[in-house]
Amino acid sequence: MANIERHIGLSLGADLDWPLCYEEILRRLDLRIPWQGDTISLGVERISIEPFDLQQPCKYDVLLDRLTHWYHTSREWIKKSILLDDLYVLNNPWTLQSMEKQTTYCAMMRLGLPVPRTWMVPPKEYEGHDDLKTTLNRYAKLFDLDDIGEQLGYPMFMKPYDGGAWKGVSMIKDAEALKKAYEESGTFVMHLQKAVDGYDLFVRAIGIGPQVNVVRYDPAAPLHDRYKVDFDFLGEGEHDYLVEQTLTINSFFNWDFNSCESLRKDGVFYPIDFANACPDSQVTSLHYHFPWLVSSLLRWSIFCAVTGRPMRQTPDWQPFYDIAADEDKPLREKLRGYAEIANQRFETDKFREFCDQHLGHLDEVLWEYFGSEHAKAAVRAKVESLFPKHEHEQFTEHFWGLIQFWRKTQKES
Repeated sequence: MANIERHIGLSLGADLDWPLCYEEILRRLDLRIPWQGDTISLGVERISIEPFDLQQPCKYDVLLDRLTHWYHTSREWIKKSILLDDLYVLNNPWTLQSMEKQTTYCAMMRLGLPVPRTWMVPPKEYEGHDDLKTTLNRYAKLFDLDDIGEQLGYPMFMKPYDGGAWKGVSMIKDAEALKKAYEESGTFVMHLQKAVDGYDLFVRAIGIGPQVNVVRYDPAAPLHDRYKVDFDFLGEGEHDYLVEQTLTINSFFNWDFNSCESLRKDGVFYPIDFANACPDSQVTSLHYHFPWLVSSLLRWSIFCAVTGRPMRQTPDWQPFYDIAADEDKPLREKLRGYAEIANQRFETDKFREFCDQHLGHLDEVLWEYFGSEHAKAAVRAKVESLFPKHEHEQFTEHFWGLIQFWRKTQKES
């Protein structure tokens, strides 16, 4: 029997809070997991940004990545390490790079999900290019924006086809507002999407591997209060539906970590934004839900590292398409079929058995840790990076109080 250390890397940008918590909880767990005749321990460290030889070995077994979506040096090091060293990465850098909102909308329309009707329009302005004028003169077709607005219907949203963090998003209530928003859109390639007017519930479902947390969400609230603390906001069967929808989306695109937004109207959930494969992970947004995020990242990354889970590098969409092609099968039944594929790909049964056998003490460690001064210092560090000095104490205590409420509900459950 050999003693083997598996290495987890954290590829970070501005993240402060969850990495501090993740590292300390893993240290407190002090894991020695028997696996296939060996004893596995785990170490974690943060990845530095530096030049690299394409053939240099990668020491890490699993990487939690928060940079691939925008920082190219880290993206290319990660790709190299997957191809040459079998690194397992949350998330797949190729699908994260190529599957923007446009692709995800089209794919889920193919699977039958009720994505609101959406148009793409050419940009109002263009970056300079030698062949631009010739191309536009030959092939760019004049279009009537008012006509598109009438066909789509008001209200609608204008938003970048590949954007995130609400950047460039406009609520459009009439033709005049549509024209104004388009004139101001610059070089963005925009979607026009029919609003789900009169919805009665907005949810975000956060998926980490086979784990899903469905949270009521209020986009009109201040950033620190958008994720609500609410326990009875879903009707019968709706939680299972949203879990299966999230697992379907994430497994389709080979994403281990993503959040999926849906609006409910007349009992139907309309998915509106689900290409969020670097989702908000800060205590200043998630507050009560923050310990769930940290614990879920721990469980999934430990499972992947210890078991040597191979990374699914390329998409395989045909099994989903085979289910979608059955025109006589209702969406609810199709979604169950999609979720079965997802659970196979996420090895859900194996994961749950692993957690029961090897991580049974994690809940108690989490409960104790999130009452510690170390955890409170992580909260304070994030607050101090975002809020003005005169609000540091107020918001540190606010978020800390919500985490203590989480501890209370865990003890009572």
